[in-house]
Amino acid sequence: MPTLILVRHGRSTANTEGLLAGWTPGVALDERGAAQAAALPGRLAELPISEVVTSPLQRCQETIRPLLDARPGLTAHTDERIGECHYGDWSGRKLAELKDEPLMEVVQAHPSAAAFPGGESMRAMQTRAAEAVREWNARVERDHGADAVYLMCSHGDIIKSLVADALGLHLDLFQRISVEPCSITVIRYTRLRPFLVRLGDTGDFASLAPREEPPTGDATVGGGAGAP
Repeated sequence: MPTLILVRHGRSTANTEGLLAGWTPGVALDERGAAQAAALPGRLAELPISEVVTSPLQRCQETIRPLLDARPGLTAHTDERIGECHYGDWSGRKLAELKDEPLMEVVQAHPSAAAFPGGESMRAMQTRAAEAVREWNARVERDHGADAVYLMCSHGDIIKSLVADALGLHLDLFQRISVEPCSITVIRYTRLRPFLVRLGDTGDFASLAPREEPPTGDATVGGGAGAP
């Protein structure tokens, strides 16, 4: 079965403003995010990518554009099932405000029970994304062979949920996974089990340096802004 490259979109204006973007329209890459996207073709230069699938949201479309420009033979297929979680009434709000919402404790500790007001549950988010991957696995293998490599450009919580699915982890453990903007995660699927080959690889270790403000221990809903 194929090898899947999961790319989280580059850093966005919502990331730097501390907003939970969700499906809010008009959320673009910031200057750093555009530079991350521009570097993506070089990082993936050695890989024979057979298909590209992307979230419909602007920040993913902008992230994948330099790769498509560098490989004129590739076209991007848009799949809403790998779009961001529908955060409903939380969309567009400051993460600093949301941390005091009672639901945030559930999102952090028991995400399989979390459903966003006016949005979707985290279980539904994982299910639709995993179904999309399984369907694309079959399609890519049919069209390009069992050893094919393809790419999906998606969002932090989507990618984390797919990693949890690949590892056989309960969704309640997925907040222990971290993927930074424009990081690369690779899952190799086989007939019997998936293998996690890379996780959140940016090639940049700056984010590991101590911060002025120590981490809180909570996961950043939506994925966070990455290295400063």
